[in-house]
Amino acid sequence: MSVSKTVALVTGGSRGLGRDIALKLAAQGTDVIITYNTRKEEAFAVVEQIKHTGVHAVALQLSTENTGAFPTFFTTLTAILQTDFHTDRFDYLINNAGIGLHMAFESTTEEQFDLLLNVLFKGVYFFTQQALHYTRDGGAIVNLSSRLAQSGVPGYSAYASMKGAVETLTRYQAKELGSRRIRVNSVAPGPTATDFGGGIVKDNAQFRANVTALTALGRVGEPDDIGGVVAFLCSDAARWVTAQRIEVSGGMNI
Repeated sequence: MSVSKTVALVTGGSRGLGRDIALKLAAQGTDVIITYNTRKEEAFAVVEQIKHTGVHAVALQLSTENTGAFPTFFTTLTAILQTDFHTDRFDYLINNAGIGLHMAFESTTEEQFDLLLNVLFKGVYFFTQQALHYTRDGGAIVNLSSRLAQSGVPGYSAYASMKGAVETLTRYQAKELGSRRIRVNSVAPGPTATDFGGGIVKDNAQFRANVTALTALGRVGEPDDIGGVVAFLCSDAARWVTAQRIEVSGGMNI
């Protein structure tokens, strides 16, 4: 096992954007801990792929909806950091885990709203709060937002509202954690071809065509377009970047 100078924790790292983020971090020499909710086999496949790059990786189960399970998670994480990474801290936290919902405002149920709230905002808020005890001073936090937080696409009122809250939280975190030299930024992808939200961007030809027509660079996003931006924010090259919302959408709706 190699020991690198930095360790990153990526939530929701078994597929899609989280997988690419983990791989891009590994490519710049960062050891990676990814979390998964139910896709254990996919998560362990990502771990093996990361290990082939010469850095170390571990996958841990986590439901970001269940805040009551966070203390147990961090107890497990503490042991993993010590035994596998020979440290008691990690350097970078990437809050990527999430779910999607496409539902008209007038049809969105309270149950759907609460699930989005718990996963996309409450979970991020309190997971990061507890993670601070294990985050090294001078590190970085990246919160995944969405292009939808700044646009008005029918059917995404609840989802986009949570992402808007995350962007506001990002600025407050940057302000309050600045004394520890912890940088906090949000990355807002545009429509990206993953299985997220039922895979509409990846699999629906008409949707892809509509997105392409609205995008300056003339295509939909791919996971490979996103991970490098997050990895940049988790590097010394971004040491003077904090409290920023960075949209990665290929110039959509400009």
